[in-house]
Amino acid sequence: MSLASWFRWNEPPSRISQRNPAEMVVETLMMELSWQLKQAEKQQRERENEYRKIKTGVDYGWLVSYPKQSYDISPGERLQLEDMCTKIHPSYCGPVILRFRQLIAEYEPEVQEVSRLFRSVLQEVAEKIKEEEEAKKLARQWNTKNKTSLSLTTFKSRSRISPFISDIKTISEDVERGTQPTRRVWSMPEFRNAK
Repeated sequence: MSLASWFRWNEPPSRISQRNPAEMVVETLMMELSWQLKQAEKQQRERENEYRKIKTGVDYGWLVSYPKQSYDISPGERLQLEDMCTKIHPSYCGPVILRFRQLIAEYEPEVQEVSRLFRSVLQEVAEKIKEEEEAKKLARQWNTKNKTSLSLTTFKSRSRISPFISDIKTISEDVERGTQPTRRVWSMPEFRNAK
């Protein structure tokens, strides 16, 4: 038995399996949520320690050992958030994270409020995506409608305009018969009585 079969030098390198971009978006956004939950929990603990230190005047923080993460969102809520994440286009993943971090920094929420903030950001971006899709759809409809209407306009403009040909006698027709038609400018259409 040769050593080359053990080390697999002769085989081409296997490529990492390509994952679906939607799965990558869900995974990235949910990792951001869990990280923000940990940070919010850490900040909440620090606020509680400061409050306790001010209240008692003694710092016992060095005695306390905290679990790595004590708060977690419910499985049902996690599934709902993952479902909302699947509706986010990959190009919006970065802006979602930036907006979420901005809101976290602005409001400094409690741990329980972080998932609600995350949900609001996802809803906001989903609505924005929907509005952009509707705008694109309307633009496509407008472009196709304009193409057809321009072709009809071109077709209609080739036909002759004869507004004075009719069987109904009017006063203006009798007045026009008595006068000489004036010569029109070249850009204006000339209307003449066909009778």
